[in-house]
Amino acid sequence: MAREDYAEIRQEVAKLCAGFPGDYWQRLERDSAYPEEFVQALTEAGYLSALIPEAFGGAGLPLSAAAAILEEIQRSGCNGGACHAQMYIMGAILRHGNDDQKQRYLPRIASGELRLQAFGVTEPSSGTDTTSLKTFARRDGDHYIVNGQKIWTSRAEHSDLMLLLARTTPKDEVAKKTDGLSVFILDMQEAKRSGMTIRPIRTMMNHATTEVFFDNVRVPAENLIGEEGKGFRYILSGMNAERILIAAECVGDAKWFIKKAADYSRDRVIFGRPIGQNQGVQFPIARAHAQMRAADLMVKEAARLYEEGENCGEEANIAKMLAAEASWAAAEACVQTHGGFGFAEEYDVERKFRETRLYQVAPISTNLILSFIAEHVLGMPRSY
Repeated sequence: MAREDYAEIRQEVAKLCAGFPGDYWQRLERDSAYPEEFVQALTEAGYLSALIPEAFGGAGLPLSAAAAILEEIQRSGCNGGACHAQMYIMGAILRHGNDDQKQRYLPRIASGELRLQAFGVTEPSSGTDTTSLKTFARRDGDHYIVNGQKIWTSRAEHSDLMLLLARTTPKDEVAKKTDGLSVFILDMQEAKRSGMTIRPIRTMMNHATTEVFFDNVRVPAENLIGEEGKGFRYILSGMNAERILIAAECVGDAKWFIKKAADYSRDRVIFGRPIGQNQGVQFPIARAHAQMRAADLMVKEAARLYEEGENCGEEANIAKMLAAEASWAAAEACVQTHGGFGFAEEYDVERKFRETRLYQVAPISTNLILSFIAEHVLGMPRSY
């Protein structure tokens, strides 16, 4: 039986995105500004609460619907990176939060009163080696006192809540290095008053990423998600969803680049003929299309397994890798097809080219995915 393609949702997302054309994103880039109007429009339309159950004011849609929404945002030339974290990090609350936390936060996230956009995991000295993080939360009565530093915490300046991973038991006192890590819901305004500071990091794309410092920040103990010391497992349980949704974005990017390149190749006439008539122009675009279709199938398979409660680690990681590579191949073909015009701001190719390059590195690098496949799928020796 064919799976739901969410054609109606895709059409409505495309209509919304049409109100945010290239010059909107170009203007934001010049000022390194956050797309507040775009995020607000998505919020009001209910797309950012797609995964929140109806009982808490959300749409109660499956992961495949969220993937369709994000794919369509990218395919329309917009950038879901401004808000996509709200799609996948709330899974920690949905799966592991208690009833009070769900009642307290989910309806307000669904309505747009609160934004859950910041994900505090990566640190300067640990990178992807999550279990080596040093940010520490010490229990002090009915609070935890947090000290440490996070980096690449995107949207921290534009989020009301942060999902924070911190060590609560020293690493040398746990049986396994994955033990002793805990997850907290951090009220950003309270944290700022309590000793948290945020420093923006300028990057090659307008991604609103930051460095966050914690200096004796007090977090209510009631904001601990699940059991103390079990946080690494809670974070891991959301990683597959993250991989799938980012992969869907990459598929959307690839579709945008392929259409842009194919259209331009038909219209651009040099030496008395459309440049798309030349196989040297045709073949990279056609190959990128084939790569995109293969990646798209893997995204759909990973989402299917996720929704059925099956282990989809292999499929989610492969989907992320294939989709990131497909979007980059399409980006390369698009720039090459446009020639010098590919570097002109007005065509949006150079902006999307920079944006899609990120996904070879984040939220997990291609090399680490290959290491995962080698060890966990092929049974080869651990490489790190």
